[in-house]
Amino acid sequence: MPTTLIYLHGFMSSPLSEKARETLDYVQRHRPDIQVRVPKLPNKPGEAVVTLDQLAADYAHQKVGVVGSSLGGYFTHYLANKLGCHGVLVNPAVKPYDLLQHYLGPQTNPYTNERFTLVPDDMSELRKAEVIDLPHPEHYWVLLQTGDETLDYRQAADKYAAAKLTIEQGGNHRFANYQQYLPEIINFLF
Repeated sequence: MPTTLIYLHGFMSSPLSEKARETLDYVQRHRPDIQVRVPKLPNKPGEAVVTLDQLAADYAHQKVGVVGSSLGGYFTHYLANKLGCHGVLVNPAVKPYDLLQHYLGPQTNPYTNERFTLVPDDMSELRKAEVIDLPHPEHYWVLLQTGDETLDYRQAADKYAAAKLTIEQGGNHRFANYQQYLPEIINFLF
């Protein structure tokens, strides 16, 4: 049975994001036994959840680990919960339906140049994807940096207090020095 790492990018990002590329490069060089899948998540939350549900169906009987950053971290909790696998959340969004209220209206994804419009129903779709419970906190590792300029790291520290938490002083939303954690991330997932 193949082992697969699924990397989920954040809002208005793409499979070409820096962390996605660093993850893919590391695994290809150091763990060629692991397949990496970096799906292009749709910009619209409801469509992204449909993609996640399809991934859950496709990988239901395989050995999988999930990594995601920002909104991808929120979606990592959703997908890892569905699959019953381990997940690593990097500076995850905890309440994206509140955060993205500021983005309602026309948007352009800077990676793909795709144009889309966020509407209030999109926030409802994000709420529907929220996983409140953490029945297996040992399945989750949350990496946070206090210097995250986009998200308040304390929200994730509170929500995931029972999980494995790494909180670094300083840093940024991108999670500075992410690549240094990749060996440990792989060991945690598999």
